[in-house]
Amino acid sequence: MLKKLFPTLSHLRSGVQILMLFVTVYGSVVVGHYAADKISNALPVLSCAYDMRSGGYCVLVPIQHQIHHRIGEAMVRAQQLTSQMVLPLLMTLLSFFVFFFIIGKAFCSWVCPLGTLQELIGRLGRRFGIHLRRLEGDDLGEAKRIRPVKWVLLLCLVFLLPLLAGLGVAPHSLGNPYCDICPSRVATTLLTGNTEQLALRRGGNISFALGAIANVLFGFTVVGALALRQPFCRICPMLAFNALFQRLSPLRLVKISRENCGKCRICSEACPMDIREISGEEGSKAFTEDCTLCGRCAEYCPQDGIIKMKWGPLSLFSSSRSYYRDKVRTELPDGSLKPIRFVRAVKSHD
Repeated sequence: MLKKLFPTLSHLRSGVQILMLFVTVYGSVVVGHYAADKISNALPVLSCAYDMRSGGYCVLVPIQHQIHHRIGEAMVRAQQLTSQMVLPLLMTLLSFFVFFFIIGKAFCSWVCPLGTLQELIGRLGRRFGIHLRRLEGDDLGEAKRIRPVKWVLLLCLVFLLPLLAGLGVAPHSLGNPYCDICPSRVATTLLTGNTEQLALRRGGNISFALGAIANVLFGFTVVGALALRQPFCRICPMLAFNALFQRLSPLRLVKISRENCGKCRICSEACPMDIREISGEEGSKAFTEDCTLCGRCAEYCPQDGIIKMKWGPLSLFSSSRSYYRDKVRTELPDGSLKPIRFVRAVKSHD
């Protein structure tokens, strides 16, 4: 039954993405605000808390708030370490770990609404013939040079600035700086018809600057996604946060060595994050911190059993030549879609 509904892994993922896009943006309309808050209060994707209809909650929000309002202020007031500083943060992280253990970094490619929107915009760009831009360049690779950005954003905007604001060293308006510049805050609220988050704030120079940066990042994400696959995911601190704990989840991609492996480079071409190591390495080295477990490398590997998606000892999906042949009939490894045929070609009998 599932095979009829979802003939390929990509179709299954697209179905999950669309479903989760609806749940994370409009979820509370169905289950109510209270239930939505209780069910997914720490869903580790960019499901924005600023969206009043949201059915999900970005874990970066409570982390910033806990560091700002709990850790920083508790250190100033010299209150008890366990009850005022450590415990609230641990509870936030614990709820995150429960979800993360099951699905790991696949939250980024299967659940995150901003990731889904970028993929949909990218498909629209391919459909209209917009040339795909790949981050390759020299031997080091442009994609590899960009990787540290997400770690800098995680350290500075999610951890350091909220802590300094809680200590009174930085202005109070820097209490949750990442949320103030996050393009998902703008994108997901716009989907509900709410334009408030798009408007620039006049509450001070810092608030105005953060709002302007958010609009620039939103514009960069929307326009960039037409020609570059997953542009914001490459610098997203959520991806870095998930990468910190990736070994805690049993869900993973596995690649074994084969004599002629690495010559076709189709798996690297299929990767939306332009991870070049997939085709040249084996084992865990083939999948860097940029990997979102989307599974496209396994789908487009033309050899049997080279790349597998596994959950613990269970093999969920394995590359195969027959699957690859069926897949490329409708979509190429780089995401380009085959032309839609409305009339079946008639063979000539001459």
